[in-house]
Amino acid sequence: MATNKLALIRYKTIDYCLKNRFRKWTLEDLIEKVSNALYEYEGITSGISKRTIQGDIQMMRSDRLGYNAPIIVTDKKFYTYEDPDFSITNSPINTADMEKMKEIVSVLKQLNGFSYFDEMSDMIAKLENNLHKSSDKTKNYIQFENNRQLKGIEHINPLYQAILNKTPLLITYRSFRAKASRKDIYHPYLLKEYRNRWFLIAKPKKGIYLITLALDRIEEFHTSPGDIFIDYEGVDFDLYFDDTLGVTKTYKDRAQKVVLQFDRNMAPYVVTKPLHHSQQVLSDNEQGILIRIDVVLNFELEREILGFGESVKVLTPKHLVRQIQRRLGKAANLYETA
Repeated sequence: MATNKLALIRYKTIDYCLKNRFRKWTLEDLIEKVSNALYEYEGITSGISKRTIQGDIQMMRSDRLGYNAPIIVTDKKFYTYEDPDFSITNSPINTADMEKMKEIVSVLKQLNGFSYFDEMSDMIAKLENNLHKSSDKTKNYIQFENNRQLKGIEHINPLYQAILNKTPLLITYRSFRAKASRKDIYHPYLLKEYRNRWFLIAKPKKGIYLITLALDRIEEFHTSPGDIFIDYEGVDFDLYFDDTLGVTKTYKDRAQKVVLQFDRNMAPYVVTKPLHHSQQVLSDNEQGILIRIDVVLNFELEREILGFGESVKVLTPKHLVRQIQRRLGKAANLYETA
């Protein structure tokens, strides 16, 4: 049987709750979370009944949708998954839904030639390839960059919906350097991918500047209905990262002229795969090439340069020259005592 849209929202919300082992979930908690999700995604204000949620749990436990979810009740009132690694998102898609997805991909392929869909070509190819693999057990004919251990991917859709619906969020976040998590209210504005990692661009309720949150460091988030969403004025997010490699940028950062010298062996690679859309070739001879890019000086730029090793030399700006020298020196020191 095909799953309707509202039921799928309910199942995914229950699944999201039960995967969260940081708290215990009563039936009333699940009802509240599902009601909030239906309001966020569909504008439904009538909430959801206890009977409906109980029916959803029984459906998820059964094999009618192929979930066979190991939902148990502890202390006679708390719902959880017996297997902490279980998620319905890992379950195979049933036949009816698979056929619907094939129809959708077919329609997308017809639209692929239109300008509005120029950026969707790889996504459509990936969808079609995955559907063929799942339904026909065929070989994998196209491989995309993928990190199966990457965390936070499950946050993308609910965060996108929060941005779309201008919903403030209470986010529990723990940075790599922090010893403990902290909770703050944020106004979300943009989701951005960089090298197969996802980031949320948002403004803290108590701050005035934009910050970048890595999705794999978000432990939990909820809507904050008591807060009014505040738009961020003066920034065109379609252009915000135009002068940036990666996602690290503050309100003070401005693009600087960066001149790099590449040797002859690396030159074809840099020409055919520019480091940035602002890249200009200043000179090209038998020794190598000289290029200029206009970008913000940040960690991602340094990492990109260091990745070329001995094939590149930074000529300007002087601050970047000194920074790369310092980092290369520290790297070399690691081998002096080896």
